[in-house]
Amino acid sequence: FTGLPDNTNAPRTQKMEEKALEVYDVIRTIRDPEKPNTLEELDVVSEECVEVQELGEEDYLIIIKFSPTVPHCSLATLIGLCLQVKLQRCLPFKHKLDIYISEGTHSTEEDINKQINDKERVAAAMENPNLRDIVEQCVTEPDD
Repeated sequence: FTGLPDNTNAPRTQKMEEKALEVYDVIRTIRDPEKPNTLEELDVVSEECVEVQELGEEDYLIIIKFSPTVPHCSLATLIGLCLQVKLQRCLPFKHKLDIYISEGTHSTEEDINKQINDKERVAAAMENPNLRDIVEQCVTEPDD
């Protein structure tokens, strides 16, 4: 230990921060299922809620921790589904996605975390025409 700062991870860290901003740019404009606002405007998501880790060359783990507007939010699962769908569609790089409710921000966070990270449940939800329509309204950009 020489006391000098170790900058060997600096380019890598910067790359992860850039990837996290890229992810945030995709999710910040998702609309709330009940309100005319975006998830960013409602503080459901923020830049700090996105973490990216490198799994391999051009393969990343994305961790998103979102905060529902109220602890009993009945739409938390739907918001998680919207995050899943929009990121699957929009990210140009290979990734694994883990979405969680921020600890202590929802009364049934463990159950919801399991649901929104279960690929089969997500696929089944998207086969429901009513749910699919709601998700489409939330993830479509206003000028699309």
